[in-house]
Amino acid sequence: MSSKERPTLGGTRIKTRKRNIAAPLDPAAFADAVVQIYLDNAGDLELIAKSIESSDLNFSRYGDTFFEVVFTGGRTQPGTTKPDEGDRHPYSIIECEPKRDVILPSVVYIQKILRRKPFLIKNLENVMRRFLQSLELFEENERKKLAIFTALAFSQKLSGLPPETVFQPLLKDNLVGKGLVLSFITDFFKEYLIDNSLDDLISILKRGKMEENLLEFFPPAKRTPEAFSEHFTKEGLLPLVEYNDKKIFEVKLKEMKSALTSQIAEEADISEVIETVKQHVKDAKFPDIEVVRILWDVLMDAVQWSGKNQQQNANSALRQVKTWAKLLNTFCTSGKLELELIYKIQVQCYEDTKLMKLFPEIVKSLYDEDVLAEDTILHWCRKGTNPKGRQTFVKALEPFVKWLEEAEEEE
Repeated sequence: MSSKERPTLGGTRIKTRKRNIAAPLDPAAFADAVVQIYLDNAGDLELIAKSIESSDLNFSRYGDTFFEVVFTGGRTQPGTTKPDEGDRHPYSIIECEPKRDVILPSVVYIQKILRRKPFLIKNLENVMRRFLQSLELFEENERKKLAIFTALAFSQKLSGLPPETVFQPLLKDNLVGKGLVLSFITDFFKEYLIDNSLDDLISILKRGKMEENLLEFFPPAKRTPEAFSEHFTKEGLLPLVEYNDKKIFEVKLKEMKSALTSQIAEEADISEVIETVKQHVKDAKFPDIEVVRILWDVLMDAVQWSGKNQQQNANSALRQVKTWAKLLNTFCTSGKLELELIYKIQVQCYEDTKLMKLFPEIVKSLYDEDVLAEDTILHWCRKGTNPKGRQTFVKALEPFVKWLEEAEEEE
């Protein structure tokens, strides 16, 4: 063999790789077969479920088509809710009455199907997401049926249906702007709360990442706490209004605490701090008692406490009281508010062991700084109602109270 010739392998055969040939999609034939099952069983969902279970239809391939038939009675045109060509049946969710007792059997029926074919949950998500994003294509009555179905689906804990599937697709600007989302979600809330608690509803909203954003269901022009309260009060959902008011209150409370904490840490001028408090009180309409509680919490949180040095803790607390006495005095404007401040101090000293022995010194210091009046302190000693550490604190305050009573008698 010449040195220029290349060796060859004799008797070998090069095989070509076969390509996977996908069977052509035929959702129309699948849809017609499912519709026929509905028609053969005259809409009896229990019999339909048994027929579907025993059929050899390719549900893994045509899951979306199956739920189109369940919801609308037949196949819909790709990307729309419009009916496509092919057979239809009259037993769909869209065709039934908008009543929970009429729609509930469909939810139970779907639950049975999903237990036997759990992979179909993704197809249910797909179809629901598409329909909810196309609410404007449905009639008002049909949207109500979808809302009732959705509420019952969560109420019945339909296998694995995630709340974000429902809530997130609704937040399309055009749907929200037309008020369609608010109408849908109102029907959903009302239906769901028939069988479930507000806590259950809040849990679903949290999982759907909507708990903090309920106003996003409202058109932009109506996206205010007042509009929220007015709408849901009118719809008979007062517990939801109260919950939302509480959430707003907590957010504003947190904002006020954060602003005060920063100013106190920076040792801002006391007049600036007072104005900050007044502005927050005006904006959030905080009750006077809540303001007194916040002020005391913020002031004490700012103290640099020592782990074991009792005297150092006492000095730090009393120094804080003296420094910010004018702030407390500005908002403790009545005997009732002064008494609330004593209760606040009482509970804190009772629950925090390092402050247990500081109660009488703090009260005396607040008296010296004209924050607490003599009558308020005596009233607390004689008729105070909070039991936390009361006996211990009354005993500790006895020498000071005795001095006050003697001064009162002399006058």
